[in-house]
Amino acid sequence: MKKLDAMKDRKFIFGSVQIVANKMDTLLERELKVYGLTSKQWFLTVVSENALDKLPTLKEAARAMGSSHQNIKQLALKLEQKGLLALERDKKDSRVTRIRLTDENDQFAKKIQVKAAAFTEALFMGIEEDEISKGRAMLQRMMSNLEQMDQRE
Repeated sequence: MKKLDAMKDRKFIFGSVQIVANKMDTLLERELKVYGLTSKQWFLTVVSENALDKLPTLKEAARAMGSSHQNIKQLALKLEQKGLLALERDKKDSRVTRIRLTDENDQFAKKIQVKAAAFTEALFMGIEEDEISKGRAMLQRMMSNLEQMDQRE
């Protein structure tokens, strides 16, 4: 562990973000398996419900999740088969497909709400509010930087 202690903060954070993401994904996969969902499928429903103001398009959901349009469409099609969302053509532009969460998704969200709250509480255990606030600011800046990097390519 001494190597980790000596590691530069930026290098440590870079690696730790990867590790945290992988471990969260593994634990979420384990929890969601009983419902026949993957963590990415579940995340699409969360993003569709919370991250965007109106019924999101596939493109908007892909951007919000940091994924490709094709990957999000595949996730959405599987969720549509499970009855958790509906893919609808935009009324003004038929080339655009929007994501509408269904009542079945609302029921599912209510069913797992207690487990989700316990998972989140355990994840943030022992972290003070000011640390969370600073972590949020740092992650927002990192996401903004990644977006700028993506735009340059």
